[in-house]
Amino acid sequence: METERFEALIDAILAIILTIIVLEIPMAEFGTWQSLWEVRMDFIIYALSFLVIFNFWNYNNNLFSIVNKVDDKIIWSMGLSLFILSFLPYLTIFVAENFYSFVAHAFYGLDFLLTAIISILIAHALKNSDKGNIALQVALRSNKPIYSTIILMAIGYIIGYFFYPPAISICCLISIPVLWIVSKIQFM
Repeated sequence: METERFEALIDAILAIILTIIVLEIPMAEFGTWQSLWEVRMDFIIYALSFLVIFNFWNYNNNLFSIVNKVDDKIIWSMGLSLFILSFLPYLTIFVAENFYSFVAHAFYGLDFLLTAIISILIAHALKNSDKGNIALQVALRSNKPIYSTIILMAIGYIIGYFFYPPAISICCLISIPVLWIVSKIQFM
């Protein structure tokens, strides 16, 4: 299968997920700074969810720019990944309403973590589906960026469980630039 229609589908699903997230942000009750302050956690977790979605889109957009073809394994793996991401609107609200709850952040982090793990499966399927694509083989030669995300999330879970539950979501946020940095370092 050609990749353009598949990429368009991914873009459409991510746009829908992001739209649902933004529509769930509650309106400030009054037009005051105090009212805005009361919904600050909703805005903070929305910003994190936006970055998660954007990072997923950016990674896949860059990756699929060098992919020539996709097969059933790639389609179903990406479908599973998008299914996991589709829980993000619910989890965004769950964290916003329970900002200091370990369970809320644990599920939010689990969504992020499962997406990272599935990305490893997608990378493996992509390498196997187009072994002659040198650019793709070079780009996916190492899973170090995704492993760094998984390690950072494990640290977040430990800190979140014992000390400060929002550390899990903070590690989600920190792992995004770490993913970019590790990706750049591996190609130097």
